[in-house]
Amino acid sequence: MKNTGTAILRNKKSAADREGAGCHAQVQQSVDHLPKILLVGTPNVGKSVIFNKLTGAYVTVSNYPGTTVEVSKGRGRIGDTVYGIIDTPGMYSMMPITEEERVTRDLLLTEDPDLVIHVTDAKNLERMLPMTLQLCESGLPVILVLNVMDEAESLGLEINVRKLESLLGIPVVPTVAAANKGLDKLKERIREYGKSAA
Repeated sequence: MKNTGTAILRNKKSAADREGAGCHAQVQQSVDHLPKILLVGTPNVGKSVIFNKLTGAYVTVSNYPGTTVEVSKGRGRIGDTVYGIIDTPGMYSMMPITEEERVTRDLLLTEDPDLVIHVTDAKNLERMLPMTLQLCESGLPVILVLNVMDEAESLGLEINVRKLESLLGIPVVPTVAAANKGLDKLKERIREYGKSAA
């Protein structure tokens, strides 16, 4: 595996369940040989919720080499393909300031992802679109996720998803990840992206 540091098997259930994992705690979720999806976005946009929904309860968490920054990796079957899915540290820009941002930029540049899912907070979309553009300008294959759409709508915000797709030239998927809304559509767009890249 490329990552060093002590890897642990993390169960998203209870701490007691995790402690009872026993020998299963040694299992590694290696994703090195799989097509890769990187999840990126600022903190608190629901990125980890989407990661958990795509991968299930068990993931490998390890420190990025030479840092104290944790990176989560797991596997998820979407259609007929098993992907290695990586939940990257929070990032505001492709021009990093913090150690977490540097790690995410390094992952984007070194992991050669088959797909980058940019998770955004739909009610703060205007502030988050500049990073979407930076990802696209870097030549990365991007899907834009507009998460917490329910909160945006409760504030009276309307987002023309089709127009946004046309302007950006990438798939745009509205979701409410915590309620499982839009995740089937996201998986469908991932499958379509995989076919178009084949």
